[in-house]
Amino acid sequence: MDESVEPVLLGDEEAARLRGELAIDAADIGTFDWDLVTGRLEWDDRLIAMFGYDPEDFDRSIEGFNARVHPDDLARVTQALQTAIDTCGDVRALYRVRLPSGDTRWISARGRTLCDPDGRASRLLGAAYDVTSQHEADASVTRVLEAMPAAFFALDRQWRFTYVNAHAERLLQPVSGNLVGQNIWEAFPAAVGSPFEVDYRHAMASGETVTFEAYYPPPLDSWYEVLAWPNPDGLAVYFLDVTVRRAEQERAARASARLELLASVTEQVTGTLHAEQAVARLAQLVVPSLADWCVVTLVDDAMPSGSRAGIRDVGWWHADDTPRPLVEAYCQVRIPALRDDSFLLRTLSTGEQVIVDRDATTAVRAVLHQGEAQQLIGRLAPESFVVLPLRGRGRTVGLLSLFNGPARGPISAEDLATAGEVASRAGMALDNARLYRQQRLVAGELQRSLLTAPPEPDHAEVVVRYLPAAEAAAVGGDWYDAFLQHDGATVLVIGDVAGHDIAAAAAMGQLRGVLRGIATSNQIGPAEVLTRLDESIELLDMGTLVTAAVARIEQDMDQRLRGVTQLRWSNAGHPPPLILQPDGSVLELSAQRAELMLGIEPAARRTESVVTVDRGATVLLYTDGLIERRDSDLDAGLDRLKRALTELADLPLQELCDQLLERLVHGRPDDDVALVAVRLHRQDRPRPAEAGPKQLPAPIADEPSVP
Repeated sequence: MDESVEPVLLGDEEAARLRGELAIDAADIGTFDWDLVTGRLEWDDRLIAMFGYDPEDFDRSIEGFNARVHPDDLARVTQALQTAIDTCGDVRALYRVRLPSGDTRWISARGRTLCDPDGRASRLLGAAYDVTSQHEADASVTRVLEAMPAAFFALDRQWRFTYVNAHAERLLQPVSGNLVGQNIWEAFPAAVGSPFEVDYRHAMASGETVTFEAYYPPPLDSWYEVLAWPNPDGLAVYFLDVTVRRAEQERAARASARLELLASVTEQVTGTLHAEQAVARLAQLVVPSLADWCVVTLVDDAMPSGSRAGIRDVGWWHADDTPRPLVEAYCQVRIPALRDDSFLLRTLSTGEQVIVDRDATTAVRAVLHQGEAQQLIGRLAPESFVVLPLRGRGRTVGLLSLFNGPARGPISAEDLATAGEVASRAGMALDNARLYRQQRLVAGELQRSLLTAPPEPDHAEVVVRYLPAAEAAAVGGDWYDAFLQHDGATVLVIGDVAGHDIAAAAAMGQLRGVLRGIATSNQIGPAEVLTRLDESIELLDMGTLVTAAVARIEQDMDQRLRGVTQLRWSNAGHPPPLILQPDGSVLELSAQRAELMLGIEPAARRTESVVTVDRGATVLLYTDGLIERRDSDLDAGLDRLKRALTELADLPLQELCDQLLERLVHGRPDDDVALVAVRLHRQDRPRPAEAGPKQLPAPIADEPSVP
């Protein structure tokens, strides 16, 4: 420090004054002092320059000030000054000044009025500073906010609007005019307690940005997507009106639900040949998608058009658990209670849908006879309903009744169109089921005509069974046969033509007739029968593949006296025949080598095998449908058949065959099943009663008696 300069000691008052001057200099603030008694206006040099004057040019009067204030702001500023003077209060103003160069500056000024002891204003002291750059920045932000294609507003921490851009004003205009300064919860009372209030308060309290979608009721009646972020001054909110988008999303969701419903209905009612059961479940598919509750009615095939005889309610459902028993009780009694002019019978008679949009309970009660049905419909209290026909080919095969309560209102045009499509698909499924039943009846008659009853030779009981696949027509390529040759030998045949249709059945009928002709016109064995049948397939150009097994039960006098019988057999690619022996064991008749099925190589050499069988044994020939399963191979199925035979050995032959079908395929096989079984009763005793009466063709002589 230069010791020649002596320090200057300042008092507290002088130091405070100096700090104030330094602060003013640093902030670039100008000051003024207006003597209200003399009218003299003193400005410091900074304020004089701010207004574009030179110290020599400024006349130090209020007129000099007014000359620089922008004409658009002058009246407002003058009024603010006069108010401060009249009240001995403070003044705050933001205004523009125009400089001699033509430039415009924004000035922010504050002042305070000093009064004499009598309360008269004597002086107005104040300061001003240039805020042009700040105002231009604010104006730039405002221009951006005003040009935004989205709505924006700002709230202070007292939930008052401090800014609302033009887009927000247009969207919110139905609620209030100028929102600036208003409390949001007072201007928008429906927002209280809604997601708007919950999320805005959460953002303000937590300092976290929130996004959400919410609906505001009329008069806005709109959905909004909102982004709100907090700041030190309050909350900034950006929002979009997404009502149209929400409506499109809801329409798309409804369309998707309709398609899903139709797909489900299609899968349920057209994916099975037992359509009545599927249609009975239809009510649970359409509720609550199309209605509050529903009833499905079926019409019997043979019912006269428009008659109530043969119609029955088979399915019903309610969206709520509590009234569901009422719907069930109503469906138990409503058909007998219908009057002739009922809506249900009208639709049944005309094939046209019936719609009642309001007061449905009264309308339905009016077409029901007095009694329980009237009481139940009164308790169910539908407000609207529609009855749609389930149309088949030229006839109504069922009815779909949809009911709505007051809260849901009448069925919409979209839902009605969907219900019509549901009814159409269900009707066609029912009609297909009717045609399927008719086809099965015809096919059954054809099958019975092709598969004739077996003979009943002496002391031999022959039982046959045929069971069609569960999901196919009752006709196919599987067949059995049993007949006698001229020497009295019994021939057993089992066969399977490739295919499961009428063509396979026709081929089977031809083959069965050809084989019978070959075997009965010649005294030949099983191998020769199969060889000649194979040649006939080629010669007749049948173009089919066949597996078959032929067995011949024969006996000479020596064997007869010894109580045994000889079985001669040959197999063309078919599952092996089985012998259930008197002791309950099972013998599988397998050749040393497998031989080709028929229809591949007519010149193939065929062999036959011979086995001696004790009287009391049972011979079983069958098709692969008896032992085939989707979840296991044929060997496992053959093992199951052998075990079943052993367990059922003591049963009469008719019952044994029925039990085999029940155990192995549960009465509903995946593939056709044919079987032929022969039980060789002892010949030293009378023919047992369970074997039935002896029936022999005329050319066949009775068996000689055995002591």
